[in-house]
Order: sequence, then structure tokens, then C-alpha cells
Amino acid sequence: MNDLLKTLKMRGKLLALVLPLVIGPIFIVAGVIGYIANQQAYRGVTKTSKDDLQHMTSFSLDLLNSHYQQYQVYKQERLKNLNQELATLASLSYNLVGNEHQQYIKGRLNLESAKREARQALKKVNVGETGYIYAMTSKGDLQVHIAREGENVFDERDENGRYFIREICRTAKASKPGEILYISYPWRNAVLGDKRPRNKIIAYKYFREWDWIIAAGGYLDETSEQAAFERKSFAALKESIKSKKVGATGYIFCMDSKGTFTIHPNSEGRNLIDAKDEDGNHFIREMCTNKSGWIRYPWKNSGEKSARMKIVRYEYFKPWDWIIAVGSYEDEFYLEANKIKTHIMYSMVLLILAVGATSTVMVFRASNIITSPIADMIEVIRRVKRGKLNERMQVSGEDELAEMAGAFNRMTEIIRRNRDIEASLAQQGKMASLGVLSSGVAHEINNPLGVILGYAGYLEGKMNEDDPNYKYIHEIKRESKRCKKIVQDLLSYARTPRPTLETTDLNDLLQQIVDFAANHTDMRNVTITTEFAADIPKIELDGDQMRQVAINLILNAGGAMPEGGKLSIKTEQVPDQRVRISFCDSGCGIPAESQDKIFEPFYTTKERGTGLGLAITKQIIDQHHGEIRIDSVIGQGTCVAVTLPIDQEEL
Repeated sequence: MNDLLKTLKMRGKLLALVLPLVIGPIFIVAGVIGYIANQQAYRGVTKTSKDDLQHMTSFSLDLLNSHYQQYQVYKQERLKNLNQELATLASLSYNLVGNEHQQYIKGRLNLESAKREARQALKKVNVGETGYIYAMTSKGDLQVHIAREGENVFDERDENGRYFIREICRTAKASKPGEILYISYPWRNAVLGDKRPRNKIIAYKYFREWDWIIAAGGYLDETSEQAAFERKSFAALKESIKSKKVGATGYIFCMDSKGTFTIHPNSEGRNLIDAKDEDGNHFIREMCTNKSGWIRYPWKNSGEKSARMKIVRYEYFKPWDWIIAVGSYEDEFYLEANKIKTHIMYSMVLLILAVGATSTVMVFRASNIITSPIADMIEVIRRVKRGKLNERMQVSGEDELAEMAGAFNRMTEIIRRNRDIEASLAQQGKMASLGVLSSGVAHEINNPLGVILGYAGYLEGKMNEDDPNYKYIHEIKRESKRCKKIVQDLLSYARTPRPTLETTDLNDLLQQIVDFAANHTDMRNVTITTEFAADIPKIELDGDQMRQVAINLILNAGGAMPEGGKLSIKTEQVPDQRVRISFCDSGCGIPAESQDKIFEPFYTTKERGTGLGLAITKQIIDQHHGEIRIDSVIGQGTCVAVTLPIDQEEL
């Protein structure tokens, strides 16, 4: 016991000696009595409450199933009407193209003018709210389209991964003259803000004279006047479910198997698959995985001081891929049992309070007076040790602790001022040196770059775009311009230049950089592999600056592998609306003592390096509100991760 007391702090020693002797026996007696009472009360109440939740869940399932069955016949009729409407529009468009072809046959229009007139006419036709007419060749080249004209969509896939364009082209070529064909597929139009796929119907005919497949497409949920009636009926169904209360504050909610709430009092339409309860568990993900069962988790609503335990019964409604859940809070679920427990425990609580309150207050008061100032001082010292030199100890009273706190505050203020002065002097020295170096580099590089650009422009003007060498001349011109911009960036490093942001396809940009860097002398015997995520969105960045960042990192990796090796470049989307680019090589690695300094200007481990490459790289990434991180192991390789925000305006 004595050894244990020696390990405790002052407050712990006071509490350990006094409180157990007074309060311990009372708590033991009260705990035993309370436990027996709770077990008896909960056994009877739990079964009744769970039966109520099960009944409410079954009621909700029956309500949804009734609505689903009622509209199956209605939807079949809607589909038939929609097919007729689309067939009429497809035939009208087919005849319109045929008329323009006749104008060409009669010599009134040339072929190109006839096609142009047909395109303009077809674009004016609307189908429903967002449907339209489009035309493409049997090889998937879009001849008429409101947004993607000129693109090849032969390999386009629907939300289920089916190559529906290939199917359209195949069946159209095999069709009889004037035959109407149909196809339906799930499609999510991100431009229109669709959050889930919608069923799209296409009616199409093949105009062989021009090799045009003329299609009229529309969404099933917006091409009929009865759609408004369906939405109204569905809204009434949702309101009926929302109006059912479970206890005082419980409710019924529905979501799809991906975690998007379809019916909810205040989170409808949101995807909360990654939501966590107060214990950090992904309770929504568990419900979507199991689809049916019971779940219990702590949940804290807005405005509540603490979390409450919630019990939910949930079932799966397969026709809509919905999970119907009925939830109730434990304090309501076990309301009657809690009342019994309160009555049983009331006298015990009074006894504990009466006997233990006085001694507890006195012990705590004494321990706080003695130990609180010391604990506060220790916490401040720990924060200062971690580098937070702005922390200060509170000085109160005139005792020895107050004197020590004042001396400590004066010491940290002196240390902070000295550190600020040292950092300022170091930065000023580096920026002055950078200005001198930049001026020399600009003078020595800009002149030969001007000559290269002049000859490249001259050669470019002498060649046709079909010439095989034209792209090499164009590449020389483009890269020379980029070099010139790099020199300008170097000159403006001390002035912290702002990037010119443009919406950019990151994968395309990186592929161009990889193709260019692969021919560099530093990349001999280096195998470059890429793994670009196809689902990452376009992001806002300065293409030239990011090109400089990528080339710097690729060539640094090549320099770390003079005898050859492997470099992998990967893109992926990460949480918080950000994109990460990873450059991982199998080179010699970076010493641990150098990893904290490599982003400083003029610090280099190369014999001929200037120490500016990674400094400029970090500056560009900082200007893009991004992050750069380096993980390296000597003899195994280095991984550089660049993380960038997708939308700069949201920062």
C-alpha cells in the first residue's frame, strides 16, 4: 500500500486515503440492490418495447409494399406511352434528315451544308425536361449532340457497366430500313445534378445514306404528365411514414443500401454511410451490410448535452433496395423500467449523498487548493516543451508558486523573441541569395531560350500539321515556353507568385509529363508505371506550375536511381474533397537527418544541385493550398505524396 501511494500524485493520495473508507461500503450495498431491481424491471419491459418496434417496422414495410404494388401496372402503361412518344420523335427526326438528304441529291445543297442544316434542326428538339435528339455514326462518333458533339462514345458504359453504345451501333446496322429500335439503361447525368441513376429510354433509327444513327432519348420520370401525380403520391407516402412517432422523440427513417437517406426528418437526401456514433462505430455501414436486425448505439442530437443510447429495428425492402428502420432512445424505450429503478434507488442515493457529500467536498476542496496550481503549471510546461512558446502560466497570489510562474513566463518570452529573430534573419539571408541567383539564371537562360523559340516557331510555320515531325517541333516550342516560365517563376520566388487556376484533367496532364520525362537522360534504365484513378474529377490548378512540380519530382527520382530502377506514379481521390498524387521510386533513399531540410532553399544533397527544385515545388503546392509529404528509407526508396484540393474556391 505504501509503494502504491508513493506512485500517486498529491491529489490522488488525499482521495485514495479518505474517500474509500467513507463511501465504499455504501456504494457496494446500493449497487447490489440497484442491480437486482433493474434486472427484474427490464425483463418485463424490454419484451413489450421490442414488440412495439417490430410491429412499427412491419407496418412500414406493408405501407411501402402496398405503394410499390399499386404503381407497377401504372409504370408499365407509362413505359408504353413513352416508347410511342420517342418513336414518333425518332421518326420525325429521321424524316428531317431524309429531307436534307433529298436537298443534297437534287443539287440544292452540298453534302456538308445538308448535314449542317440537319444538325441545327435536330438540336432544337427537346424530349421532356432534359431529353434531346442526338445522332452518331455506326462507329460511335457523335454527329449531333447538345454537349459532346465530335466525341467518340463507342466505349461508353451505363451505370451497370454495359457497353450500350456498342449495342446500339450493332443493332442499328442490322435493322431493316425505317425500323424503330429501342434500348433502355440506367444513367446518372452529373451535369443535371443527378444523385442516383435514372432509367433512360432511347428510340433510334438508322439512316444508311449518311451512316447516321438518329436517336430520341428521355427519362422515364419526366416525360409524362402522370409523373407529377406519382411524385405527389410518393410525397404523401413519405409524409405518412414521417408522421409516425416512436415514443416521445423516436421516428421511422429509410435509406438505400449505400447509406443515402430517402426518408428522414432532417437528413433526407444525404449520404451518411460513414457516420459514426459517439463511440466511433460506423453504425449506418453496419445496417447497410446486415440489412436486417437490431442495432444499439450512442447518439447525440443537436442541442443535447450528452449522447443517448438508441435502439433500432431495421428490415430490408428489396424492390427499392431500401432499409426501413424504426428507432427509439433507451431512456424512452426503458421509460417504465427507469421509473421503477428510480423509486428503488431513491433512498440509496439519499443515503450516499448524506454520508458522503460532506467528506467528499472537503477532500476535493483540499486537494484542489494544493494540487490545481501545480497541475496547471505542469501542463503549461508540457506545451512549451512541444514548441508552443506563446503559452503563459497564470500568476495569482504572492506565494512561491506565483514567483516561479512569473520567472517561467519571463524565460519563455525571451526564448520566443530569440527564436523569431533567428528565423527572420535566416529567411532574409536566403531570399537575398535567391534574388542574386535568379538574376544570373534569367540572364544566362532567357537568351538561348529565345533563340530556341525563334527557330522552333520558324520550323513550325514551314511544316503542315500532318507532317510526322510537326508534333516534335510543337513539343520543343511548348517545353521551351515552359522553361521560360520556370525562369520567370524563379525570379518571382521571393515575391510569392500566385498560380493561374484553370479546371484541368489531372490524369491527362500527368500522362503528358510522363511521356516527356521518359525521354530525359536522367531516366535511362528507369521503368515508369502509372496507376491513374479513372473516377477522380477535374481540379483547379495552374497547369504549368504543376507540370514543373511533377517534372521536378520525376527527375529527382531518376537521379536517385543512376543504375536504373522503378518509378510508379499514382492518382487517387481522398477524403475532404482532395486528390493525392504519389511518386514512389526504388532509389537510394534520403537520410533521416536531411528529410526536415530538403524543402529549404539552397539545401541540396547533390554535387551539382542548386537546392531550389524542392523549395520551388513546395512553394507551388502551398500556393495551391496543398500538402507535400516525403517518406523515405535508405536503400529501399522514397515516396512523395502531393495532396491538392479539388475546388480552390471552397477553401
